[in-house]
Amino acid sequence: MSVLILTTGGTIDKLYFDALSEYQIGDSVVDRLLKTARVALPFRVQELLRKDSLELTDDDRAAIAQAVADAPERRIVITHGTDTMTDTAKVLAGRTDKTIVLVGALAPARFAESDASFNLGMAFATAQVAAPGVWIAMNGTIFDGTRVRKDRAINSFVAAE
Repeated sequence: MSVLILTTGGTIDKLYFDALSEYQIGDSVVDRLLKTARVALPFRVQELLRKDSLELTDDDRAAIAQAVADAPERRIVITHGTDTMTDTAKVLAGRTDKTIVLVGALAPARFAESDASFNLGMAFATAQVAAPGVWIAMNGTIFDGTRVRKDRAINSFVAAE
Protein backbone atom coordinates (compact mmCIF):
# COMPACT_ATOMS: atom_id res chain seq x y z
CA MET A 1 0.00 0.00 0.00
CA SER A 2 1.21 3.48 -0.84
CA VAL A 3 -0.41 6.84 -0.10
CA LEU A 4 -0.43 9.76 -2.51
CA ILE A 5 -0.41 13.25 -1.00
CA LEU A 6 -1.62 15.94 -3.41
CA THR A 7 -0.79 19.48 -2.26
CA THR A 8 -2.91 22.42 -3.35
CA GLY A 9 -1.78 25.17 -0.97
CA GLY A 10 -3.93 26.64 1.76
CA THR A 11 -3.00 27.76 5.25
CA ILE A 12 -1.00 24.60 5.94
CA ASP A 13 1.72 25.90 3.56
CA LYS A 14 1.40 29.67 4.14
CA LEU A 15 4.36 31.91 4.88
CA TYR A 16 3.58 35.18 6.70
CA PHE A 17 5.82 38.19 6.21
CA ASP A 18 4.56 40.98 8.48
CA ALA A 19 2.08 42.12 11.10
CA LEU A 20 -0.46 42.94 8.39
CA SER A 21 -0.75 39.22 7.65
CA GLU A 22 0.73 39.50 4.18
CA TYR A 23 1.42 35.98 3.03
CA GLN A 24 2.18 33.71 0.13
CA ILE A 25 1.90 29.98 -0.29
CA GLY A 26 5.40 28.54 0.09
CA ASP A 27 6.95 25.19 -0.69
CA SER A 28 4.87 22.43 0.78
CA VAL A 29 5.94 21.25 4.23
CA VAL A 30 4.09 17.94 3.95
CA ASP A 31 7.12 15.84 2.98
CA ARG A 32 9.12 17.28 5.91
CA LEU A 33 6.25 16.72 8.38
CA LEU A 34 5.88 13.08 7.36
CA LYS A 35 9.63 12.45 7.52
CA THR A 36 9.84 14.15 10.94
CA ALA A 37 7.04 11.83 12.09
CA ARG A 38 9.11 8.90 10.80
CA VAL A 39 6.31 7.64 8.59
CA ALA A 40 7.39 4.21 7.35
CA LEU A 41 4.53 3.49 4.95
CA PRO A 42 5.49 4.39 1.38
CA PHE A 43 4.09 7.73 0.23
CA ARG A 44 4.46 10.08 -2.71
CA VAL A 45 3.97 13.85 -2.61
CA GLN A 46 2.74 15.61 -5.75
CA GLU A 47 2.33 19.39 -5.84
CA LEU A 48 -0.69 20.45 -7.88
CA LEU A 49 -1.28 24.05 -6.84
CA ARG A 50 -0.07 26.79 -4.51
CA LYS A 51 -3.27 28.69 -3.86
CA ASP A 52 -5.40 29.97 -1.05
CA SER A 53 -8.59 27.93 -1.32
CA LEU A 54 -10.65 31.11 -1.82
CA GLU A 55 -8.75 31.54 -5.11
CA LEU A 56 -9.48 28.03 -6.42
CA THR A 57 -11.50 27.91 -9.63
CA ASP A 58 -13.70 25.26 -11.19
CA ASP A 59 -10.75 24.46 -13.48
CA ASP A 60 -8.53 23.95 -10.42
CA ARG A 61 -11.07 21.58 -8.90
CA ALA A 62 -11.29 19.72 -12.21
CA ALA A 63 -7.47 19.38 -12.17
CA ILE A 64 -7.63 17.98 -8.63
CA ALA A 65 -10.29 15.48 -9.68
CA GLN A 66 -8.23 14.49 -12.73
CA ALA A 67 -5.10 13.97 -10.61
CA VAL A 68 -7.12 11.70 -8.32
CA ALA A 69 -8.49 9.77 -11.30
CA ASP A 70 -5.03 9.41 -12.89
CA ALA A 71 -3.25 8.32 -9.70
CA PRO A 72 -2.33 4.64 -9.46
CA GLU A 73 -2.67 4.90 -5.65
CA ARG A 74 -6.00 3.91 -4.07
CA ARG A 75 -5.31 5.98 -0.91
CA ILE A 76 -5.05 9.75 -1.41
CA VAL A 77 -4.60 12.69 0.98
CA ILE A 78 -5.20 16.19 -0.38
CA THR A 79 -3.88 19.21 1.50
CA HIS A 80 -6.31 22.06 0.98
CA GLY A 81 -7.33 25.41 2.38
CA THR A 82 -10.20 25.15 4.82
CA ASP A 83 -12.45 27.88 3.39
CA THR A 84 -13.53 25.89 0.32
CA MET A 85 -12.47 22.38 1.27
CA THR A 86 -16.08 21.21 1.27
CA ASP A 87 -16.57 22.53 -2.29
CA THR A 88 -13.73 20.33 -3.50
CA ALA A 89 -15.09 17.39 -1.50
CA LYS A 90 -18.39 17.76 -3.38
CA VAL A 91 -16.56 17.64 -6.72
CA LEU A 92 -14.82 14.42 -5.64
CA ALA A 93 -17.94 12.86 -4.11
CA GLY A 94 -19.22 9.70 -5.70
CA ARG A 95 -15.82 8.09 -6.21
CA THR A 96 -16.16 4.56 -4.91
CA ASP A 97 -12.81 3.23 -6.08
CA LYS A 98 -10.47 5.33 -3.91
CA THR A 99 -10.24 6.62 -0.35
CA ILE A 100 -9.74 10.39 -0.53
CA VAL A 101 -9.04 12.47 2.57
CA LEU A 102 -8.93 16.27 2.46
CA VAL A 103 -6.99 17.98 5.22
CA GLY A 104 -5.90 21.49 6.10
CA ALA A 105 -4.84 23.63 9.00
CA LEU A 106 -6.24 26.63 10.82
CA ALA A 107 -2.67 27.83 11.49
CA PRO A 108 0.31 27.39 9.14
CA ALA A 109 2.51 24.34 9.71
CA ARG A 110 5.47 26.68 10.18
CA PHE A 111 3.83 28.11 13.33
CA ALA A 112 4.77 26.49 16.64
CA GLU A 113 1.15 26.13 17.73
CA SER A 114 -0.21 24.79 14.45
CA ASP A 115 -2.76 22.02 14.11
CA ALA A 116 -1.14 20.99 10.79
CA SER A 117 0.93 18.01 11.99
CA PHE A 118 -1.92 16.54 13.99
CA ASN A 119 -4.42 16.97 11.14
CA LEU A 120 -2.01 15.53 8.57
CA GLY A 121 -1.37 12.51 10.79
CA MET A 122 -5.08 11.92 11.16
CA ALA A 123 -5.58 12.23 7.41
CA PHE A 124 -2.72 9.83 6.67
CA ALA A 125 -4.17 7.26 9.09
CA THR A 126 -7.70 7.75 7.75
CA ALA A 127 -6.51 7.14 4.19
CA GLN A 128 -5.26 3.74 5.32
CA VAL A 129 -8.35 2.54 7.17
CA ALA A 130 -11.44 4.34 5.87
CA ALA A 131 -13.73 2.94 3.24
CA PRO A 132 -13.53 4.32 -0.29
CA GLY A 133 -15.17 7.73 -0.57
CA VAL A 134 -14.40 11.32 0.36
CA TRP A 135 -13.48 12.28 3.92
CA ILE A 136 -12.32 15.42 5.71
CA ALA A 137 -9.88 15.15 8.64
CA MET A 138 -9.98 18.28 10.80
CA ASN A 139 -10.10 19.21 14.47
CA GLY A 140 -9.57 15.67 15.75
CA THR A 141 -12.57 14.35 13.83
CA ILE A 142 -13.12 12.44 10.60
CA PHE A 143 -16.10 13.77 8.69
CA ASP A 144 -18.02 12.43 5.72
CA GLY A 145 -16.82 14.88 3.06
CA THR A 146 -20.38 15.45 1.84
CA ARG A 147 -21.85 16.08 5.30
CA VAL A 148 -19.62 18.69 6.89
CA ARG A 149 -19.27 22.45 6.99
CA LYS A 150 -16.81 24.96 8.36
CA ASP A 151 -18.36 26.97 11.19
CA ARG A 152 -16.57 30.30 10.94
CA ALA A 153 -18.00 31.50 14.27
CA ILE A 154 -16.09 28.81 16.17
CA ASN A 155 -13.34 28.33 13.54
CA SER A 156 -13.93 24.61 13.41
CA PHE A 157 -15.52 21.95 11.22
CA VAL A 158 -18.84 20.46 12.29
CA ALA A 159 -21.09 17.77 10.89
CA ALA A 160 -23.81 19.22 8.68
CA GLU A 161 -27.40 18.33 9.33
